[in-house]
Amino acid sequence: MKWDVVVIGAGAAGMMCAAVAGRRGRKVLVLESAKAPGEKIRISGGGRCNFTNLHASPAQFLSANPHFCISALSRYTQRDFIAQVARHRIGWHEKALGQLFCDGSAVQIIDMLLAEMKEAGVHLRLNAKVQYVDKTPDGFTLQVDKGEVLECSALVVATGGKSIPKMGATDFGYRLAEQFAVPVTQTRPALVPLTFDGELLERLSPLAGVAAPARVTCGKTVFDEALLFTHRGLSGPAILQISSYWREGGEIAINLLPGTNVLEGLRAARQQNGKQSASTFLASLLPRRLAKEIADADYAGALGGLTDAKLKTLAAQISDWRILPAGTEGYRTAEVTLGGVDTKALDSKTMQARAVPGLYFIGEVVDVTGWLGGYNFQWAWSSGWCAGQAA
Repeated sequence: MKWDVVVIGAGAAGMMCAAVAGRRGRKVLVLESAKAPGEKIRISGGGRCNFTNLHASPAQFLSANPHFCISALSRYTQRDFIAQVARHRIGWHEKALGQLFCDGSAVQIIDMLLAEMKEAGVHLRLNAKVQYVDKTPDGFTLQVDKGEVLECSALVVATGGKSIPKMGATDFGYRLAEQFAVPVTQTRPALVPLTFDGELLERLSPLAGVAAPARVTCGKTVFDEALLFTHRGLSGPAILQISSYWREGGEIAINLLPGTNVLEGLRAARQQNGKQSASTFLASLLPRRLAKEIADADYAGALGGLTDAKLKTLAAQISDWRILPAGTEGYRTAEVTLGGVDTKALDSKTMQARAVPGLYFIGEVVDVTGWLGGYNFQWAWSSGWCAGQAA
């Protein structure tokens, strides 16, 4: 069968692209290897889909070329997607830091995209695995399961990255890029929990389940959000955010009481009630289990018995806690993949491969990765829209 456009992948970017191309009068087919479309949408945001962020701008995206995303994000903005959600009468609400969630279920976003595709005359085929792709003078040929061969003028790769392999994630998009000599930058898990090992893991694993607001720093990058102790190390929004900047062998700094002068607080508590323990005082500022872990080991006894030097060391453990993570939990729990199809090889306005006319890459498979909080969905909508306008 011959198509104007074939989109590989019925995720956020792929479905957006297909609907936009279909509305232009293009004959569009979407191929999805899973049994249902939009599976990562369905599980996102605790099942409510954090579908964009009010503050989305190029500043919240990582890429070897930080300027690449400017065109797409400016041509199709978060306000454009919010308007689309409103047209489908999907209720939404804002949480912290500009994050927008469905009032109901994430399935509403999937249903919206499916409705847009249906209205645009797009065909969707599920359980369809692409076996190989070849270039032809007029476009591309694809072999799908059972030997079926398809032809198209434009091919859009919206296969996502390697994150969450149990949901079917593979490196297919990267392999396809390399087949056509489109370079791919090094990939790694992003927005992923950090892990400890050895003595640090043994000491802190009993804190699993404890959460606290924190300021987490890696190099010059700082995030003020919550962190969560786990059986393997640290998670929570602040840690997921910083994981995109952290590299093996590097350390991160954590302030467990941002905005608080801990040393002055300890000195004042010692003067006012020298009989209370450091653990008791810190429990008024931190979760009790965390306060006990920090203070009990080396700072047992009454505050009145602790010297200024001891208080300074204790305060530093809270305000400037330096740790050396052993690694991350990997693609198994990573929300997205950092790196991907090299943006130097793509046109920022259309997402087309410069050296391969008719071949487009959009969404997570591209070397553009957003912060936690709806930014990666916005990149999917923006890049998908751009390719849909051109393919």
